[in-house]
Amino acid sequence: MTQIKIGIIGGSGLYQMNGLENATEQAITTPYGDPSDKILTGTLAGVPVAFLARHGRGHRLLPGEVPYQANIHALKQLGVKYLLSFSAVGSLQEEMAPLDLVIPDQYIDLTKKRTSTFFGDGVVAHVSMAQPVCPDLAELLGQAVEVAAPEARCHHKGTYLCMEGPQFSSLAESRWYRSMNASVIGMTNMPEAKLALEAQMAYASLAMVTDYDCWHPREANVTTDIAIANLMKNAERAQTIAAKAIALIEERQPESAAHSALKHALVTPSDMMTADKKQLVELLMA
Repeated sequence: MTQIKIGIIGGSGLYQMNGLENATEQAITTPYGDPSDKILTGTLAGVPVAFLARHGRGHRLLPGEVPYQANIHALKQLGVKYLLSFSAVGSLQEEMAPLDLVIPDQYIDLTKKRTSTFFGDGVVAHVSMAQPVCPDLAELLGQAVEVAAPEARCHHKGTYLCMEGPQFSSLAESRWYRSMNASVIGMTNMPEAKLALEAQMAYASLAMVTDYDCWHPREANVTTDIAIANLMKNAERAQTIAAKAIALIEERQPESAAHSALKHALVTPSDMMTADKKQLVELLMA
């Protein structure tokens, strides 16, 4: 199988990649079950790319039902080293208005029921999450926004708070999240970012603001209708940004600290692992 270095995970509203040539559906199996959908592989402006719809085509999966381990494992099998994530978020700060774009550099994980690691069951590893986003990849993503969507207001740093969902926040929760100095709130970037780092993938996310959650005293409380309406306005913009980002990554291919994240994280000696666990670790470290 041809190795594909660049992967795209599309969130709400981004269910396909326009302009993908020689598109092929890849049905990939993993030790964690099937990914959210078949992975679409092909070339975009001559660059090999793998695309996965996070919620499945037709938006069939709740945030807590997304098979995060299977998604990252399947992309790793294809050879992905650079992973771009696109997702819809609510804003927790006045200056980050609906239709703005945010490139988070930090995360707060408040999910409750999701498996957030490939390790355990006989293999111990502790990957540092001090820098969950690859700064070089985030920089290229920011450059892609400037070129492909110069009219967009983009915030190049921010903290993404990931909640369990699927319900939106209560007013008390929304005010609490703001007290943490979180910038945006979503339901899907965790444990995705953690697993990507364990798989030694450079990871960056483009968060597309659709609403002000429910904390804002003058704006309407978020509803699905409001979120989807603004999401669709950003969908075409996301396509052009993704295409430019892919071209920049192919051109620069930055050497990321994420590519050696497991070098000093593994605790269990190889000779103490089962054959299955050795195979997993070898894949993650590839």
